[in-house]
Amino acid sequence: MTDTSTAHPHAFASDNWAGIHPEVLAAIAAANTGHTVAYGGDPWTLEFESVARRLFGEQAEAFPVFNGSGANVLALQAALPRWGAVICAATAHVNTDETGAPEKTGGLKLLPVATADGKLTPELVDREAWGWGSKHRAQPLAVTISQTTELGTCYTPDEIRALAEHAHERGMLLHIDGSRLGAAAEHLGTSLAAISSDAGADLLSLGATKNGALAAEAVVVLRPGAVEGVEFLRKINLQLASKMRFVSAQLTALYGGDLWLRNAAHANAMAARLAAGIERAAAPGVRVAYPVQSNAVFAELPDEVALRAQRQFMFGAWPAKAGLYRLMCAFDTTERDVDALLALIGDERS
Repeated sequence: MTDTSTAHPHAFASDNWAGIHPEVLAAIAAANTGHTVAYGGDPWTLEFESVARRLFGEQAEAFPVFNGSGANVLALQAALPRWGAVICAATAHVNTDETGAPEKTGGLKLLPVATADGKLTPELVDREAWGWGSKHRAQPLAVTISQTTELGTCYTPDEIRALAEHAHERGMLLHIDGSRLGAAAEHLGTSLAAISSDAGADLLSLGATKNGALAAEAVVVLRPGAVEGVEFLRKINLQLASKMRFVSAQLTALYGGDLWLRNAAHANAMAARLAAGIERAAAPGVRVAYPVQSNAVFAELPDEVALRAQRQFMFGAWPAKAGLYRLMCAFDTTERDVDALLALIGDERS
């Protein structure tokens, strides 16, 4: 196997395709010293727990895990009894991309709602927020939202606060799938807390892998008493790392300073550059389909344009609509990458 950069060129398929940020990789190496307590009793994990409290409030409890799907299942499972159901957008990652894990592993019923832009509203939540007390219906006891959404759009602090208040009035919790929370905060110019704990959310799946980590996410309980049993369910769900220091070191490298923000700002800027270039090109049949509010650009491309561009850059069709493609930027996407892709999209040759 070759390990040169030319053998593994940059792509626009997913920010998961990117490597590890050098500062995160250095943090893993620095943690690789001597012996320490396993399963989270180590100094690196204690440090990340302190970082989480600084970011989300002194009440926050953080539980590092391996991946985002595991974080979502663990968080929702801890939030709900076995008869509980979760309201989500139909496009939500928990509904479309986790192979039924919330239902099969977590034992949870999902109640998906169609949305125009990937975002739930209180009115949309009410389409499935009913039937409490009926023995024939899974009980709606939580709402989950993705920040950013699978369509690259962002919830504002006010929108999250409205959802949290609406959920709480109906006896439900609000969970945030924050796999790209940093991208949203950077776009909105807010803190991470402003779009989570300060807005009334109860628990959070904090993402790091898409923003430069190797394999590191965390469940963050934002409201004391909102959930129970996370420390036990983490092991049951195969998300308890024995050598947790290497997961926690990554999280601290990203969130202990401003690395999460620098990475998100760069990825967002590359997406904005790409979207602006697509709009300027004004090529026949080519347009940006959704507002660009993160590191994702959804573009409508004629088949011949998509095929031409895919000969150099990998990216995929979005299954919900024919001719729609998702173009993802990452912390290591370069202006040269973006401009080369734009040249291919704007080339009018057949």
